[in-house]
Amino acid sequence: METTTKHRKSCTDKVANARSLRKRSTDAERLLWKHLRLRGLSGCKFRRQQPIGEYIVDFVCFEKRVVIELDGGQHTEQVDYDEKRSAWLRKRGYRILRYWNHNVLKSPDVVTSHILKELEGLPPSPLSSPSEGRG
Repeated sequence: METTTKHRKSCTDKVANARSLRKRSTDAERLLWKHLRLRGLSGCKFRRQQPIGEYIVDFVCFEKRVVIELDGGQHTEQVDYDEKRSAWLRKRGYRILRYWNHNVLKSPDVVTSHILKELEGLPPSPLSSPSEGRG
């Protein structure tokens, strides 16, 4: 019983943290979100700051099993964490696309064009589930 209570609290904390991250989006995240929201790329539905397991990803399309991560300077200091996180996501069938914040800000069309090519080359996943991030 105690484990279930801890799990519920953990899930609630992740959702609250994700909401907080959405409110504090970086300039690069806000710019990319303008392109991804409302099925703006290839008709794919993206969610932002979405919990998946113990992690919160910047953007995810469950239908195509694609995670998009935007990295700032702090990521040069957390390479091991990022690699562990990416391995965990890949093991669950996600493809991870990473872009530096400055590339999104300087060349958003190049970044969105790359994402679009990746999305169009992937079939819908039979594993996709909108409720997957909850738990």
